[in-house]
Amino acid sequence: MRTMNIGELGRLTGVSTKAIRYYEEIGVLKEPERSANGYRTYEGETVDRLRFVKDAQLTGLSLAEITSILDQRGKGESTCQHVMSLLDHHLDELDSRIKALKKTRTRLVTIADRARKLDPSECLDPNRCQTILPQETSGGSEHAVMAQVHEAPGEHAHAH
Repeated sequence: MRTMNIGELGRLTGVSTKAIRYYEEIGVLKEPERSANGYRTYEGETVDRLRFVKDAQLTGLSLAEITSILDQRGKGESTCQHVMSLLDHHLDELDSRIKALKKTRTRLVTIADRARKLDPSECLDPNRCQTILPQETSGGSEHAVMAQVHEAPGEHAHAH
C-alpha cells in the first residue's frame, strides 16, 4: 500500500500540516506510523478521512462531533441516526440565531431611521451618541422608550 508524508497529505486534501498534526493530537486522525527517519507516514485512507472531516466541518459540525461519527464508523456501527441528530441540533441552533439576527436587524433599521431625523447639534450627552438608544430596563416596551427619547422636529441630516 502506498504511503505519503505529511506535506503530500496536506497538498492532496487542502489541509495544512499544522492542522493535520492538531487532528492527530485531539484524536480526529490516528497517530501515523513513522518511517526509519522519524517522519510521519500516512496511508491512502487518511486522505478520505481528512476530506470527510473538511466536508463535515462545512455542515457546521464541530471536531468533537466529527470524532464521534468517525469513532462509531470505526466500530462498524451505523452513523446515520447519530448524524441526523447532530444536524437537527445544528438546524435548531441556526434557526435561533437567524431569529435573533432578524430581531437585531429590525432594531438597527429603527435606530437608523430615527438617526436620519436627529439634529446633531442637539446631542449634548458627553457619554453617548443620541443615535444609540439605552437598553430598556423598566419593563415597558422598547418602542415606548424610543418615543421618550429626543425626536427633532422636521427632517435633519445626521452628521457623518
